Amino acid sequence: MNTKKNFKTYRLTLSAIMIALATALAVICGLIPGISLPYGGSFTIASMLPIVIVSYIFGLKWGLFTSLTYALIQMILDILMGKSSVILALFLPIEDGGQPLFYAICIIFIDYILAYGILFVGGAFRKMKKRTLGIATGALVATSCRYLCHILSGYIFYGSYAEWFFSSPDQFPAEWGQKILSIFDGQVLALIYSAVYNGLYMLPEIVITTVAAVIISRIPQIRPGEINS
Repeated sequence: MNTKKNFKTYRLTLSAIMIALATALAVICGLIPGISLPYGGSFTIASMLPIVIVSYIFGLKWGLFTSLTYALIQMILDILMGKSSVILALFLPIEDGGQPLFYAICIIFIDYILAYGILFVGGAFRKMKKRTLGIATGALVATSCRYLCHILSGYIFYGSYAEWFFSSPDQFPAEWGQKILSIFDGQVLALIYSAVYNGLYMLPEIVITTVAAVIISRIPQIRPGEINS
């Protein structure tokens, strides 16, 4: 009984520390000029890795709880850090550029609750024999899943901006933009736009988080917990 109680205390304490660390990394990166995209999305330095590690150590069930907690914190954090225009603009009157209420709720759900909540899948590889491979694979899959969530949101709700994005030299290299517009249109163009735009910050994030996971995996204390109840 005492062992279980100690484990639960350890799990809660470590998870709180990891959430705080992930939040701190996001805040620090948010204060660096030039790494946030003007229409939503920002690059951080492996801020998602602490959440992946929690899921790796304690399993998917606890990882999901931690990921959803971090998702809510991240949404509140974006508002407090002056990114509220991206969120609050969704609820403006439609004639002022806002979205229908259902769309606004769906955007927030996909870009925050789902995109950050899905980080728990990083714990799916905790049973791999090689710890480094398990943590690195978990980080790669978790961050890639977040990327896919943003692609989905961008494709569904912002795909109409695709032609403007690729035809604007100040948004995308003119030569490449014209080639893309000459080949693709419609829904395919919208999908490419979402993948490119979100890839501007998510692809570096995926690479850095995976590399950081390989380095962090050398810490002997990072291993699957012995009690998962």
